[in-house]
Amino acid sequence: MSHIYFDHNATTALDNSVLEAMLPWLRAQSGNPTSRHIFGRSARDAVENARAQVAEACGAYSSQVIFTSCGTEANNFAIKGMASHKPASQILTSAIEHPCVTRPAMAMQQLGFISRQIAVDADGKVALEKLKQQLSAPTSLVSVMLANNETGVIQDIASIADMASSSGAFMHSDAVQGLGKIPLNFTDLNVHAMTLSSHKINGPQGAAVLVLDKRIDIEPLFHGGGQEKNLRSGTENVAAIVGFGAACQLAAARQKSYASHTKMLRDQFESGLLNINSAVNVTMFGNKVARLANTSFFAIDNIEGETLVMALDRKSYAVASGSACSSDSTEPSHVLLAMGIDQDTARGAVRVSFGLDNTTEQVARFLVTLKDEVLRLKQLTAIAA
Repeated sequence: MSHIYFDHNATTALDNSVLEAMLPWLRAQSGNPTSRHIFGRSARDAVENARAQVAEACGAYSSQVIFTSCGTEANNFAIKGMASHKPASQILTSAIEHPCVTRPAMAMQQLGFISRQIAVDADGKVALEKLKQQLSAPTSLVSVMLANNETGVIQDIASIADMASSSGAFMHSDAVQGLGKIPLNFTDLNVHAMTLSSHKINGPQGAAVLVLDKRIDIEPLFHGGGQEKNLRSGTENVAAIVGFGAACQLAAARQKSYASHTKMLRDQFESGLLNINSAVNVTMFGNKVARLANTSFFAIDNIEGETLVMALDRKSYAVASGSACSSDSTEPSHVLLAMGIDQDTARGAVRVSFGLDNTTEQVARFLVTLKDEVLRLKQLTAIAA
């Protein structure tokens, strides 16, 4: 049996229609978008068309969309670039942020800023009262992700942004997990900047955007030829940008069907998981609050998450033990620790994230395999003890 992919929060397969849109820019002679001849003008038109497609998918204006190479670059750009235009004070990031948000915030301490974390509650939601208390001190920037990549928990970004703006701080949100999965509107979120990434929505790797309120100043990370309105120098990756635009158009068109289909699969999976065996104790994370329809994050007592992930991989199922970008770490999920989950339980965490190409038949077979592997691993643990 070929491998079944249940790790769509990590990355997604390139859609055939997206590939078709990219192929002309990969096969034929294409110009540099800054060149004035016909090849350059054609490339520029393609980039601007993609910019409009991205803007339409997230409720922004084309002039607010700045292309970058990846979500990590866009997050670094937002945090370092916006904070640089404020007096050095505190930068607040939620305790469940991806490292590509927390680490640039910490790096700004070299310039006199103070990096502090915003606590979350047991469900993984930002503790708004504690945030309000923290905002009583001078604050340069607040960054909170729209939807968590591990738990899928969705934050009330509009309320957080209102609190941040009222205190005089810039507000940024890493929204890469939200695009294509939930309704997304830059204006409604009330943020100053928002990050989106192509490869999370069946687009190519190597393309992302920072959506930026043009009324604020931001310091570029890269200086050079002045591309992207002097905000992100470097020759544009035309094929990847075109693919991102096509993927955005596709994701917007099927967002409702994506949500309904993946919720059906997740509900089927979690119902089966919770009834796997009377002797198996399952802990679910983030399931009591609004979360992404495609995401299930759980732990099974006395089974290491990494062990279960590898066992399932041998049985042809691809799942994750947490964030793909932190997979080399042996530490338990910082997201779960921030939620107050004990270390032993957190080490058992496994994430299953569904996509449109998954089926109820796949989930049914997966549950049978999962039960077999869990019981096998528990038996081995009992023998070793």
